[in-house]
Amino acid sequence: MRAYELLFRDGKSAGANVVDDAQATATVIVNAFAELGMTHVLQDCDAYINVDQQFLFSEVIELLPRRGVVIELLESVPHTASVAARCMHLRAMGYTLALDDVIAFDARTRALLPLVQIVKVDVLAVAGDALRPLVAQLRRAAPHVRLLAEKVEAAADFERCMDLGFVFFQGYHFAKPTTVAGRQLGHSHQALLRLLAQLGADADSSELEETLKAEPGLTVNLLRMVNSAGTGLSRPVNSLRDVIQVLGRRYLKRWVQLLLFSVGQRQGEPSPLLLMAATRGRLMELTATLKHPEDDSLADSAFMAGMMSLMPALVGMKIEEVLAPLHLAPVIDDALLRGDGPLGPLLKLAEASERGDAESLAGALYTGTGPTVDASHFSRAQAQALEWAHTLRRGPLAGLTV
Repeated sequence: MRAYELLFRDGKSAGANVVDDAQATATVIVNAFAELGMTHVLQDCDAYINVDQQFLFSEVIELLPRRGVVIELLESVPHTASVAARCMHLRAMGYTLALDDVIAFDARTRALLPLVQIVKVDVLAVAGDALRPLVAQLRRAAPHVRLLAEKVEAAADFERCMDLGFVFFQGYHFAKPTTVAGRQLGHSHQALLRLLAQLGADADSSELEETLKAEPGLTVNLLRMVNSAGTGLSRPVNSLRDVIQVLGRRYLKRWVQLLLFSVGQRQGEPSPLLLMAATRGRLMELTATLKHPEDDSLADSAFMAGMMSLMPALVGMKIEEVLAPLHLAPVIDDALLRGDGPLGPLLKLAEASERGDAESLAGALYTGTGPTVDASHFSRAQAQALEWAHTLRRGPLAGLTV
């Protein structure tokens, strides 16, 4: 297995049902690299992604890794001077381009051949007698390109394409498409627009951080996208502010634009689990401030740990699988994986308070080494966290679904 083609499916039917090519492409990228974390599936294989003219010219295409992704130019992409210039720019950046669904050596194919490294020939749509001269024309015009035979349905088709000199092969003869399903982390259209406006206005990092605090799904998808789509974080993340600073505003803006491509306006009540994740994060942040009033960094990490602690329930994965690609700080991993470190007791305290079990809460408040935090101060922190959550119901979390 050399590569996978990532295709859009709406989940309602076996077919693609594509209405908007750009939105379909954005959805594929978001689902593969953020929602589903597809790097564990792709491993060392390339990912082929269909791109129309609109998406080709969008800056968000540069969110894709330069290695491991092949950008397929759909048959709707015209052979214009601007398309040629854009393709040359992407190739200079290190991207691999493929020409999709070639069935004839026409003017468009001839014009785009010098711009791509791979040509996908639809062998099912080319009459048997016409395939050999088509391959010969392609090889004469562009000896540098590698030919891929797509829609290879049977062993006889495979053997014929091998004889003709195809290098790569795709089709039902090798494998049928598989739908990779997973739970989506919601993010509201309203929050994306707010974040984009803040970035456009060069808002302070504290403002961006507050928007992300109210959007646990958005934050986790950001971390997944960064780590799986080729950017990678250069150092462990302690807080949301770290995410903003390490990424840089230009990259963050592109990412938000990509999400806006893929998401429509959602209606309905906020997800209780997302609301709970945000509330738990806020409670742990306040509790860490009570316990370590001089350590703002620990309070930031406490919010991240509290929010992340509910991700297994949200995405249906073990906490080890959730954390593995996210590159979070050791103090956060210690709390979530082992329940220790400075944040471990605070997480146990937050969980006990949510259960409403007086015995568990008392045990979490008073450990063998003394009180975790003062009980009356913790009660006040609970009230403040719940009040903050109440404002979220009317604000950024409105409209989220999971």
